[in-house]
Order: sequence, then structure tokens, then C-alpha cells
Amino acid sequence: MTTKKLPNKYAVGINKLLQQASEEKRWRNPWVIAITLAITLFTFGLLIVVPLDFWSQVLFSVCILAVAMVIRRLESKIASHILIIFSSLASLRYMYWRVTETLGFETLLDATFGYGLLLAEIYALLVLLLGYLQTAWPLHRKPVPLPDDIDAWPSVDVFIPTYNEPIGVVRQTVYAALAMDWPAEKLNVYLLDDGRRETFRELCEDVGCGYMTRDNNRHAKAGNLNAALAQTNGEFVAIFDCDHIPTRSFLQLTMGWFLRDSKLSMVQTPHHFFSPDPFERNLNTFQSVPNEGNLFYGVVQEGNDLWNASFFCGSCAILRRSMLNEIGGVAIETVTEDAHTALKLNRKGYNTAYLGIPQAAGLATESLSAHVGQRIRWARGMAQIARVDNPLLGKGLTLGQRLCYLNAMLHFFFGLPRLVFLTAPLAFLFFGAQVFQASALMIAAYALPHIIQSNLTNSKLQGKFRHSFWNEVYESVLAWYIVRPVIATFINPNKGKFNVTAKGGIIERSYLDADIAKPYILLLGLNLFGLLIGGIMLASNYENPDLFMTIIMNMLWTVFNVLLAGACVAVSLESRQIRQSPRVSATLPAILQTPDGMAFRCDTHDFSEQGLGVTLPPGVQIAPGSLVGVTLTRGDDEAYVPCKVVLCQDQRIGVKLEPLTPEQAFNYTQMTFGRADLWVDAWNAAAPDAPLSALRNVLNIGVRGIRLFAKLSRDTLTEKLKHPGIGKARSSSDSQVKQS
Repeated sequence: MTTKKLPNKYAVGINKLLQQASEEKRWRNPWVIAITLAITLFTFGLLIVVPLDFWSQVLFSVCILAVAMVIRRLESKIASHILIIFSSLASLRYMYWRVTETLGFETLLDATFGYGLLLAEIYALLVLLLGYLQTAWPLHRKPVPLPDDIDAWPSVDVFIPTYNEPIGVVRQTVYAALAMDWPAEKLNVYLLDDGRRETFRELCEDVGCGYMTRDNNRHAKAGNLNAALAQTNGEFVAIFDCDHIPTRSFLQLTMGWFLRDSKLSMVQTPHHFFSPDPFERNLNTFQSVPNEGNLFYGVVQEGNDLWNASFFCGSCAILRRSMLNEIGGVAIETVTEDAHTALKLNRKGYNTAYLGIPQAAGLATESLSAHVGQRIRWARGMAQIARVDNPLLGKGLTLGQRLCYLNAMLHFFFGLPRLVFLTAPLAFLFFGAQVFQASALMIAAYALPHIIQSNLTNSKLQGKFRHSFWNEVYESVLAWYIVRPVIATFINPNKGKFNVTAKGGIIERSYLDADIAKPYILLLGLNLFGLLIGGIMLASNYENPDLFMTIIMNMLWTVFNVLLAGACVAVSLESRQIRQSPRVSATLPAILQTPDGMAFRCDTHDFSEQGLGVTLPPGVQIAPGSLVGVTLTRGDDEAYVPCKVVLCQDQRIGVKLEPLTPEQAFNYTQMTFGRADLWVDAWNAAAPDAPLSALRNVLNIGVRGIRLFAKLSRDTLTEKLKHPGIGKARSSSDSQVKQS
């Protein structure tokens, strides 16, 4: 299944036909719209409920799939909408059949497992349909130019909250914020230090940045921001997490919308990361498979923007102070203060916007345990919002806004349904529970079109920002850990506290995070045992065709779950990471000055906070240990930094920055992390989705995890035979999950 386009002449013709049909003037007549809508809904409903025998259902599904395979190759929004209709039809038809034809349970055991699976499927269907509504027509907002008269530009306060992060993480953000292109008299940058560290105060004094602290840490980040709001008076507030480094153009690209729309309260931009997250690092998929968060910032937020429901994400955003003050400042009632703040602004009737151009970049979580801990906080916060300020209830929101917020909340309840899907076939293999009161062939005839059509449609809608089948990996890794916090918080919304996600650490050696991996290993072991039992059942029931096919279907499902659990184990093998400062690939013009006074024009191939990779001109060689100077250029601007050569490889050298003066460090940040165009090309640099290729990658990762599981089992058994009675040593994994 590839993403090849139709031959150009056919694609152009079909696209033109669809476009002409959509622009036909008669469609604007209210009576035509009403009649067409009524006929469409009647036909759609009829197609959902009409009963078909096995072969008729197969023929119907194949015809719809054949048309979908052609449509998905068209580069058109109308094509995407047709795929959504086909997918919704297949999924709703499956669910109608599921509810009306497969629930005649005869025993309590069957009913317990059967209704549990049904509820998980209903949840998945609801999230699927809400996702279609949310992302069917992304807005793709563009920047609005600022007035030529700089005196008309408003004043902006920049807040950089910090708590326990190392100064090396924070320094670049401070420098870049100070270097943003905005009138100096209208720009004030403040470091908000909840850690109350003297070294941070000294940094701010050296570079001319405002420094604020307080004598308590009440309400964590939200309280820190609100304390700064009370002491400043800029018309707008820009907020950056201390590891999110803004480009110089951030304010100029975002502020224009506030001047056009007087009711606009917030503009959010993407969270882009220049370091790999644990999935990307441990599975070696950095910049080849989209980051876990890319779906939200590349697709979901663009869709939210159409419904005036863009979420505030806590960083890389600007808010209008007057409107923020009107809702009492940043929300403190939940641990996801950002999304809750946006909800409060929308309830007041104010607009929120999303500009999908990365204008800042930061550090991803270094370890899987820290990543899981961060997601637990997000999940707990959305469960709190569901209880204390449910968007379905109360005044001030449109229907579209309510549904967008509802989908955001429901997303974090995926833990229990995902665990149900990972263990559902075991109910039959272990206990003989009949969770479907239907034949295996009928189940396949209705379920496969639902699965295939939804994957095709999501590949079309999300393919640039989420590859097929990777959602199953992400959710499987997190499912075990968010189930209990989400349920507990939904029952008692005052339970739990804010936890800070650690950034800027290193992993000095590769190791299996045993504490994190335990549930994955358990799931893998159970499903492997289920396969063994299934094999025994096949051998003893080959003469019963119906039962034989049921066993086969459950075993195939179990094989997929085995591979998913294996992928989870593979993710928990933390890869060695010795660089505290990740390198950013970038070709920047530079001038290299050698110890003998010669100067050569060259280019960088990467940079970091601590050094540069430089490509030398042909014939130029420099010995390791040499002291050199590198001048980075951008138009008429330049920045000189003294360096030491630490690595030579062919025509490439690696240089480490020598101690810099504050002015040199400031200029270096301007020429590297602060460049206006730096992150645009890196945003979504991964190849578009090819579903079969993505499936193959996920299965290969699953096999890798199974091999790791087999090796661990063999080593553990060998160790116990050699040293009986010795317990297993605890892993040195992070404490993020336990704190959450």
C-alpha cells in the first residue's frame, strides 16, 4: 500500500471535476442545501443499518475500498472528506452490526469480557469520529504583517519560568529572548526563578535580563507566571519554557493577528524539538518517523483553529494581558494550567489562534520514565478539567469548541481501552470466553473494512505528521501508567500535584529500564503464553471449522499484540546519550581563521550550545588541538567565537567553543538558535506515511523487543541457576513515574 499519486492527467481531471461540483452556485441555495442534506442523511443511515449476508457485505466493502484507494491519491480536501465519509460509514456499520448481532451472551463470563470489549470499541469509535470532525478542514493560518509605524506596535513582556533546570539549558533561551526583533523600549524579558538560585540572578545581571523570584512555590508554574503578571504591565505576555529557544522573528510573525482581531486573546505556535525523545532515540527513528507530538501540533491544532478552539500549550505562545487578567490569570485549578486557561478564555467569548510555523525549539524528555511522568501529568490535568470545568457543561462555548475540548479530554482516557485491546483475545484463549456471538468470517467481514478504512483515512489526513500504526505503539507504552491516575483523578479531582519534567540530562550507558518495562514484559509473556495455548487448541479442534477459524482469528490478534508488547520492551531499552548539548543539523555560512592567520570561507554542518561541526574547503587541513576562530555570518551581521579543534574526519572538523564573553555568547545564540528560518525546514522533515512500510517498521521493532525479552529471560534463568536466592537488582530508572 503506497502513496503513489494518480497519473497527472487523471488526477488533474478528477480534481477539477470535484472542485467544479463543490463550487456550483446552486449548492448555495438554502432549499437545495436542506434537501441534499436530508437525502444524504437518509441514505447514509440506510447504508449503516441495512442487513447483508456474508458475501454481500464483502462485495459492498470491497467496492467502497476500491473507490477509497483511488480517492486517497488525489491532492484535494474534497478527497479527504470523501474518505472520512467512507470510513465513518464502515465504522458505524460495524458498530451497528456489533450492537445488534453479536451480544447474545449466554454466560456471565462471556458477558463480562464481551461488554468490556464493546465499551472499549465504542470509546475508540467516538474518538475516531470526533477526530474526523476536529481535523477535516484545518485552517492553516498565515502571519499578518505588522503596521509600518513601529510606534503602533504594542509592548511585550517575555516570561521564562524555571524551577530546577540547569543553567546551561536556560542560558540560550534568555539570550534568544533578548535578541528578538522588537523595539527595545517595548520589550522586557524576565527570568522567573522558582528555584531561587544566585547563579541565575548573576546571569540576568550580566546580560540585562529581568529577574524575578518569590518566597514560595504555590501552584507551581501557574503560580510563578501569575506572580510575574502582578509585577509587570506589558500589553502582551509571551511565555517560553526555559528550554524553548525562540527565534528572532517570533514576535513579528505572531503579533499581527492581535492587531487585526481585537477579541483575540492567545496565539499558540508549535512545540518543536531539536533533540530526540525516548521513542526516537531508543528506536533510532529521529527525523525519519514523526515525533509523538507532531500529530497535535501539525494536524489537531490546525483543526482546532477552525473551530476557534486552539489550545494554549504553556510555552511558545503570546497572550493579551487584559483578557488574561479578566479570567484571574493562568488557571491554577488543574495541573494542566495551559489548556484550562484557553478553555476559560473561550468561555469568556474571546478568540484563540494557532500559527503552525515553528518559531521556537526545545529539548525533548531524555528518558522514557521522564516522558511517561510528563504524560501522566497531562492525563491527570485533562481528567481534572473533565470534573471541575467540563466543556460540555456551562456557558460561553460553541458546539464546535465543546467537541474539540471533549476530544482532548477523551484522548487521555485511552489507557483502559488500550489494555483491553492488548488482552482481549486472551479471554478466549485462556478461559474460552465468547466475546463475539458471531462467526469468525462475519466478524472479519464487518471489522476489517472498519479497520482498513480508518487507517487509510487517517493516513491521508495525518500522513505528514503521524505514520500508520505508530499510535498503537505510543498508546501501548503509556496505557498501563495513565489508567490509575486518570481514574483516580476523575473520582477525586483534587488528588495529585504538578511535577516538573527534567531536561538537560545525559544517559551515560545503555540499560533496560526494568521498572518501566515490567508491565510490557508481563503483557508480552501473557500473549506469548496465549499463542502457545492457541496452538494446542488448533491441534485438537481442526475438525471443527467454525471453532478452528475462531481460534485462528484470536491467534492473529494475539500475534499483533505480541509485536506491540515487544515494541514497548524495545522502547524501554534506554540508549546511551553522552552529549549534554544536542547538535542541530544546519548549513550556515562561516569564516574559519587558522592559527597561522589564514582565513577560509566554509560552512557549518551542525551546531550545539557547546560547539560546531565545520566542513573545510578542499585541501585545507587543521590538526586536532588547534585553536581557531569561527565567524558566523548572516547578511551584514556576524558573530566571532574562539574554538578548539577536537575532531578531524576527512574535510570535516568538530570544534568546541572556548570560554565566551557574555557578548560573544549572546551573538553566537543570535547566529545559531535564534535564526528566523532555522526550524521551518526541520519541521516535519520525516518522509510522508506509507502504511505498509510503517507496519513493517513497527513489526521489526516488535521483533527486536521479543529478542530482548528472550535474552533477558535466558540471562535471568542462568543467573538464578548460578546464584539461587539472589533477588533481582532494582533499576536505576528515573523517579518521574513514581512522583506522578
